[in-house]
Amino acid sequence: MAQEIAEEARPAAGSPAGEEKRARFQRHYALIILTLAYTSSHIDRGIVNIVLQPLKNEFQVSDTWLGLLSGLAFALFYATLGIPIAMWADRGNRRNIIALAVTVWSAMTAACGLATNFTHLLMARIGVGIGEAGSSPPSHSMIADLYPKEQRSMAMAIYAIGVYAGAMLGLVVGGYVVHHYGWRMTFYVVGLPGLLIALLVRFTISEPVRGNSDGLAHNAALKSNIFQVARHLWTTKSARHITIGLTLVSFVGYGGLIFGPSFFMRSLGMNLQEVGLIFGIIAGFVGGFGALTGGFLADRLSRRDARWNAWVIAVAKILGMPLFIIFYTSSNLALMIPIYIVSSILGAFYLGPSFAMIQSLTPLHMRALASAVMLFVLNFIALGFGPLTVGIVSDFLHPYFGEESLRWALFGTSFIGVWAAVHYYWAGKTYKDDLKKLETA
Repeated sequence: MAQEIAEEARPAAGSPAGEEKRARFQRHYALIILTLAYTSSHIDRGIVNIVLQPLKNEFQVSDTWLGLLSGLAFALFYATLGIPIAMWADRGNRRNIIALAVTVWSAMTAACGLATNFTHLLMARIGVGIGEAGSSPPSHSMIADLYPKEQRSMAMAIYAIGVYAGAMLGLVVGGYVVHHYGWRMTFYVVGLPGLLIALLVRFTISEPVRGNSDGLAHNAALKSNIFQVARHLWTTKSARHITIGLTLVSFVGYGGLIFGPSFFMRSLGMNLQEVGLIFGIIAGFVGGFGALTGGFLADRLSRRDARWNAWVIAVAKILGMPLFIIFYTSSNLALMIPIYIVSSILGAFYLGPSFAMIQSLTPLHMRALASAVMLFVLNFIALGFGPLTVGIVSDFLHPYFGEESLRWALFGTSFIGVWAAVHYYWAGKTYKDDLKKLETA
């Protein structure tokens, strides 16, 4: 894509072909900036993962409280406020909303470093969640207006790289900074650069025309509310199963992502810098490669049969389950790392196609809100209770397994991935028919 963008930056002035090249360049550039903002959100969201152990030591709190800090306290406000912000985005300027959101979450991440007790840290963490509520729904809606259906899974997969790039940068940079300068400086280092990204969003990209990529005219008089959108997502069978499957996958993923560094430290005796380097690079490069691979395969296979948008995720989840079993039952790092690499590739397949399918199944006037409702369910359950569940189970098992309790808590929740695969299979069975119904309507 980088070569394509470079070529498109030199159009023949004034020609129709030149105008088309400029439009494509602007589309790709907007996607890059939105992905950069999404990366910033996941750095700031996930930086707490690498500092959980120092926070536990300083504030003397249990794994349950750490699960609350990293999960539910953030997710409750992130998911809930995403809905009214998405309603605003379906009617207002999405670019400006995203720029404001980046500003808020970046400032609040830096404020985490000022916390003098666990309550202060919890309040600042809630502020990060409030800021990030304004990012993904309007971004999903913008990308759907920038790219047609046949390119949408790949475009959403590129956007989803922000999850893995953010995790990598948070863990690698965070691991280094916390090791040498302490956890407070870590929050300053990752939070403040987001203010520059907010300026790039506000002043270098444009608000796309709604419905342009689908060849549809947007009727500004059409309005939607949460009840209409929730009903649409529930009564559209494939959308319902995608949302459930996405939530289940994320439930496992968030628990593993947030408690993964602590697992490496407790069970394998690694220090923060080692965990940040190994865990971060794998989560970033390998996860990003997996997201792109999933988006590519979904777009390629769906040209023959649209149902493969969902089925490619179901296959990846089934193939990944034996790898989780080997990973969590081993203490041999030489075996665990290659297993972790392969499982991370397969585990990242789901984001791009899932986001793309929800947008393709939703009418123009409710796309941002549909994304927000989906993310509300996903984040309230997955981010809110995934890490919290792992923390509670770990504390429950601690009298029996000691420091190994976290290993078995993560092992047990990983089996939820099979349940998710079933829902993606069902989603694929009805996806083509649901697309036709929407086009007919």
